Amino acid sequence: HDRSLVTDLQAANNYKVDHLTKPENFALVEKAKFYYIAGFFMTVSPESIMTIAKHSCENNKTFMMNLSAPFLMEVPPFKATLMQAMPYIDILFGNETEAATFAKTEGWETTDVAEIAVKISQLPRAEGSSKGRVVVFTQGTEPTIVVCDGKVTKFDVTPLPKEKIVDTNAAGDAFV
Repeated sequence: HDRSLVTDLQAANNYKVDHLTKPENFALVEKAKFYYIAGFFMTVSPESIMTIAKHSCENNKTFMMNLSAPFLMEVPPFKATLMQAMPYIDILFGNETEAATFAKTEGWETTDVAEIAVKISQLPRAEGSSKGRVVVFTQGTEPTIVVCDGKVTKFDVTPLPKEKIVDTNAAGDAFV
C-alpha cells in the first residue's frame, strides 16, 4: 500500500511545561486517572512528560507511553528522555520494529519480540510505584504480544483482505 503523511507540527513543537502547569490546565491533570503520551512528545517537552509521570506515580494513577518510532530510541537525547520516564510507565505500547530497536539500543542480543517485552516489563520501577509494568507490542498481522506480571500472552490478529485496507498510517495509534 502506498503511504503518505503530511503534518504541520508548529503547535506541538512549541509546547512548554509552563502551559501544562498553569493552574487551570493542571486541574485537568489532577482530575484524570489515566495518562497517555506518544513517544513523539519526547522531542518536544521532556519536562512535561516527567511532570505527568511523577504526578501519576504519586497519586497511584496509570501512566502510559508509546515508543512511536525507531528513531526516538536511536537519538541519544530522546532515548535518555524515554529511559528517564521508563520507571514511571505502567503500560508501554509499541510495534515489533520499535521493540527490536529498543533491544538493540540496550545492547540486548535478541530480536524475539516476546523476550524483549518481558525484559522491558522487568526494568526498574519508580519508588512508590505499586504496579507492575504491562508491555504491549503489535506485529502487523502477527499476534499482538502482551506481557503482564511476567507472563506472555499472544493475541491473534484477524487480517483484513488487502482490498479492504485503505491506509495503514496511524494503525498503531488507532489500536491504542
